[in-house]
Amino acid sequence: MVEDGGKDVLADTQSAEEWLSRAQELVPLALEKARQVKGFPGRWKMIISKLEQIPSRLSDLSSHPCFSKNALCKEQLQAVSQTLNEAIKLAELCVKEKYEGKLRMQSDLDALSGKLDLNLRDCGLLIKTGVLGEVTFSSGVASSSAEPEAAATHGNIRELLARLQIGHLEAKHRALDSLVEVMKEDEKNVLSVMGRSNIASLVQLLTATSPRIREKTVTLICSLAESGSCENWLVSEGVLPPLIRLVESGSAVGKEKATISLQRLSMSAETARSIVGHGGVRPLIEICRTGDSVSQAAAACTLKNISAVPEVRQTLAEEGIVKVTIDLLDCGILLGSKEYAAECLQNLTSSNDNLRRAVISEGGIRSLLTYLDGPLPQESSVAALRNLVGLISAEVLVSYGLLPRLVHVLRSGSLGAQQAAASAICRVCSSIEMKKLIGEAGCIPLLVKMLEAKTNSAREVAAQAISSLVVLSHNCREVKKDDKSVPNLVQLLDPSPQNTAKKYAVSCLVSLSPSKRCKRLMISYGAIGYLKKLSEMEIPGAKKLLERLEKGKLRRLFSRK
Repeated sequence: MVEDGGKDVLADTQSAEEWLSRAQELVPLALEKARQVKGFPGRWKMIISKLEQIPSRLSDLSSHPCFSKNALCKEQLQAVSQTLNEAIKLAELCVKEKYEGKLRMQSDLDALSGKLDLNLRDCGLLIKTGVLGEVTFSSGVASSSAEPEAAATHGNIRELLARLQIGHLEAKHRALDSLVEVMKEDEKNVLSVMGRSNIASLVQLLTATSPRIREKTVTLICSLAESGSCENWLVSEGVLPPLIRLVESGSAVGKEKATISLQRLSMSAETARSIVGHGGVRPLIEICRTGDSVSQAAAACTLKNISAVPEVRQTLAEEGIVKVTIDLLDCGILLGSKEYAAECLQNLTSSNDNLRRAVISEGGIRSLLTYLDGPLPQESSVAALRNLVGLISAEVLVSYGLLPRLVHVLRSGSLGAQQAAASAICRVCSSIEMKKLIGEAGCIPLLVKMLEAKTNSAREVAAQAISSLVVLSHNCREVKKDDKSVPNLVQLLDPSPQNTAKKYAVSCLVSLSPSKRCKRLMISYGAIGYLKKLSEMEIPGAKKLLERLEKGKLRRLFSRK
């Protein structure tokens, strides 16, 4: 047996072949001692069966062409030798019955059985997973490759990844520490050698009994998730349940890293559904209520991603997402949390009247309008308001100050926000009084300007809003005043399928056609040619407008003659 005082020295100086010889000598001795034991027959029978498997594992290991060149192989043989020494020592104590209590010995024997399991498993992993060949091959390439530094780096990373799969927890601690640092400095090289088996071993470590191991592991998994290269492997290897458990009950760092990981993974609709299926909504909502700034923002973004999947929205509502999202809109720690909350409300209110009513009853209208007064992007909040205004009376909306805010968005918001604001106007101008208020608020010149927008959808919603407003004579006069209104509307008579605004453009021009000046402008900008094609396509109002313009054209022709 190795003496304690010389153990570390021997470990450093002996070769892999010497450690193999040492282990091969110890196996028959351990079996002989074990078979002499009379007490604890069930436990020793199990230990003997495991000792009998060791020679074949040592043979597999020693027959590998890279056996003598690999540090992992040498370390594994050291571990096997240490376990065999322990088996011999415990067998001698049992034979002489010189142990400290029966329960203590039972515990020691169970621990020995576990170590033998680990040794057998790790020897098998070195062969089956290709770790032994990979590490050695990388090290060998380093001396002859045109890029020796890169090859050596790959070899080092492969060895660290291999150490996650074999050995005791302390060795895995050290490997994780090193990998976290390497990932910070050289993410590209780590990802280039990362394999599915490495992902699987990381996921297993998320459920380790050691809180330190779990925290370091989730830190590394968070980096992998954020890299965008391993999402499918992570999910398929079962990362979601342990991440959700860490969000529930991990350390502060563990919760933060687990939540950020879920944020990235939830960008996939399929994974978002799985997070709901594994019970992830409630802990995420709790993080929104009580978490620190970073965790809160990550949880809000994850819930926003999940809310984009229509079939899980009712489950989200049942878990209390409406109230917590409105609270975030009002009091989110980071501006990002508020923005994610607005996007989440947009998703929740997009198609479900029950959820729309829930948002309204929780005070969502006021919160969304207040959000519009801030510095954050407005598109999602305006879109959420657009989804809600159909369920609120015009009087209430006016009292909330909706119209001035819509005008502000039309004047200075992004194109997406402007489009949502124009759509909201379409939904609220359901009465003559509301049409009048919208016109008086100054929306019409801004909507006319939107007719020149770059996207078909923006031009369409602007033309739709104008067509709803011009039925009121005062608003019609406002449209006529704008020199660009008729030219812009005539351009939208283009009969091509891509132009979805043509039916609204026709409706607007029909309302403007009683004006001689507008008719002349329509003719001069080529409306008749467009309308002939639209009449053939049976676009509502096109034939009527064509007749008016042609009649006016003939009248002017005869008057000249």
